[in-house]
Amino acid sequence: MMPDPIQSFRFIVTLDKADAYLPPAQAARLPLVAPGEFREAKGLGAELEVMGYAEGGNNSFVHQLPVRHSWSRIVLQRGVVRDPVLWGWYQAGLTQSLGARRDGSILLLNPDGGKVMAWNFKAGIAVKWGGPELNAMENAIALESLEIAHHGLTHTNIGATIDVGAVVDTVVGFFR
Repeated sequence: MMPDPIQSFRFIVTLDKADAYLPPAQAARLPLVAPGEFREAKGLGAELEVMGYAEGGNNSFVHQLPVRHSWSRIVLQRGVVRDPVLWGWYQAGLTQSLGARRDGSILLLNPDGGKVMAWNFKAGIAVKWGGPELNAMENAIALESLEIAHHGLTHTNIGATIDVGAVVDTVVGFFR
């Protein structure tokens, strides 16, 4: 029996209070960055750039050689709130190095609120802030967005392990 699919509608975003590159004594002086409640989180991805290399005398394929690895920017969207913490984090990157880089996590929750998966990013910096689009002719929620560039993601499956054999058996069963 295949396990139920993981629903993606419940998640939280946390940012560590300490600057990723500061000693703990200095980091303790920085203001706490509160967890965010967001409507949407996108950009949990990565890409390996490859370079084609044509080998002389071999016309059946082109070698694909790895060049460099890059991480997608994380894009967070939420309803506009009066708490200026995220705006302050963005401004820290513009005006000072202290407090500009933060580690953080995006935690996927099950319907009961338990942690299922986590994507942890390292040395994130707020690189783009977008204010709400205002239109008096529409009845919509004002949203702000924040883009985070970072130095890498780690993925943790906190919930039960996936039985790959059972998943393969289920998929094969569809074609019998």
